[in-house]
Amino acid sequence: MSIRVSYSPHYYAPIPETHAFPMRKFERLFAYLTQKDIIPFHNVIEPGMMDLSTLRGVHTENYTNEIMFGFTDKLRARRLGLPWSIGLMKRSFLACQGTLNAALMALQDGISGNLAGGTHHSFPDHGEGFCVFNDVAIAIKYLKASLWIKKALIIDCDVHQGNGTASIFSDDDSVYTFSIHGEKNYPFRKQASTFDIGLTDNLEDADYLKTLEIALSKISHEFEPDIIFYLGGIDVLKGDRFGRLALSLHGLRRRDEVVIKFAKELHSPLVLLLSGGYAPTVEETVLAHAQQFEAAVASLN
Repeated sequence: MSIRVSYSPHYYAPIPETHAFPMRKFERLFAYLTQKDIIPFHNVIEPGMMDLSTLRGVHTENYTNEIMFGFTDKLRARRLGLPWSIGLMKRSFLACQGTLNAALMALQDGISGNLAGGTHHSFPDHGEGFCVFNDVAIAIKYLKASLWIKKALIIDCDVHQGNGTASIFSDDDSVYTFSIHGEKNYPFRKQASTFDIGLTDNLEDADYLKTLEIALSKISHEFEPDIIFYLGGIDVLKGDRFGRLALSLHGLRRRDEVVIKFAKELHSPLVLLLSGGYAPTVEETVLAHAQQFEAAVASLN
């Protein structure tokens, strides 16, 4: 047994090889998962370009135009952190549709994923921190408007707080935003999630996992979601370029298993998303991201 995932070869957009963002991870993760038969080729669903009206359910016309046609304001371009190109525009529309498709597949199958996504630093009127559009917010708004769901839970385990997502849903009680992140890490001006946990630097496996399990237990008594979006950022690993925490690969795998088990116990469809990860090499980044999907497949057997 396996799961269905979204992926497009156009998830790669050309950026300088010296750039901090590991753009090659998407194609290499796809290759790893399919070559190892963790995800069979026939379970990889290629998304089309997201409809502009769906995207503008979250993002402003001015900002979407900047991504479609290029920035005229250098400060706004610098804030995004990625060089604009037609390729970047295309991958952003595709990746958002990939998350929406994954959500629809999760509602059908119980669990699905996107080999991208989790771009949680994006606000309605601007992008930052390598995040162009807020794919999770777009998917949730669409699913609610289409009456597929009434309530959604976001479990954001990226080491950086999901400030954009928290801001977008700050006045929406039907969306529970949970972020467990490095307290002293970016963004330095945090937004208020429904539930935030700021962790100390250099936290290791045992303390991290205990904190996460207690938090999920609390959430299970407060909220009954129709769908869960899991941002499985791997930048919690020891040695990550931007992480400042100290989880091992084994600890990361246990984290993924804890979240997947939590979703199964709630009988909630689960959407797996990559979010951030800046290991010393692309190969290490891929192996760490792959664990999330390996754990998902193992949970089916």
